[in-house]
Amino acid sequence: MINSSTILDDADVAIAAARAGADVVRRMYGQPLSRIDKGAGDFATAADVEAEKAILDVIRAARPDDAVLGEEGGQQGAADAGREWLVDPLCGTLNYAVGNMLVAVNVALRDGAAAVADPFSGEVFFTDGETAQVRHAGVDAPLAPTSATWLVDVNLDPPFPSAPGFRAVDLLADAGFVGRFRPRVVSTSLALAWVAAGKRAAYVTDGGDLSGSVHFAAGIAVCRAAGCVVTGIDGGPVGGSGRGLVAAADAETHGLLLSMISGRR
Repeated sequence: MINSSTILDDADVAIAAARAGADVVRRMYGQPLSRIDKGAGDFATAADVEAEKAILDVIRAARPDDAVLGEEGGQQGAADAGREWLVDPLCGTLNYAVGNMLVAVNVALRDGAAAVADPFSGEVFFTDGETAQVRHAGVDAPLAPTSATWLVDVNLDPPFPSAPGFRAVDLLADAGFVGRFRPRVVSTSLALAWVAAGKRAAYVTDGGDLSGSVHFAAGIAVCRAAGCVVTGIDGGPVGGSGRGLVAAADAETHGLLLSMISGRR
């Protein structure tokens, strides 16, 4: 059991919580899992619920006065708490439910430390709010974004709040996009952490206000700390109705994508 005496700072809390959730996700992988219907084709599994419990156990032990917003459990803790953790215990549930390992566990302190854990590679991408690193096999290394792969992940999951003005799926029909980049669809915000790590050149989604999203908060924090260019699809700050997200390894890639997005709107 992790307790407050073994946790040094918020980054340690985020890492420990994300790893606790990842342990559950990995352990329950491949088992027959009950489903909780959320409507519109979305659902949670028993693994989502159990992983969130494990994450909350770590946060409550280390930061008992903090509030938590969980994907499955909703808002918990004092309404007037000065700090709030955003938790997505299993991003990529549809992948996971069919035996696909492309998933992530996201834990972020609002406007602070954050961690994204890959349960199957063992990597944890994290930030203390200033620098960004990846921890693997007990070794930390700085994250170094690069556009060298030209791989761009495009989130195709509905709903599409920016439609009909723009949908990320529209990029796949853009000759300039497919001529310059190589589209990928992994259906999990793990791809957002991959931008920070240099495994992807960029990530695009046309969702609504993502500034306080349990799905994206951790990945956005890691990308920003790594030096990526992160904006809404209109080039403005992340947040606000229909603004979505463009996270790119560098300014050139970001500018190219914004010009393509503008051309599709």
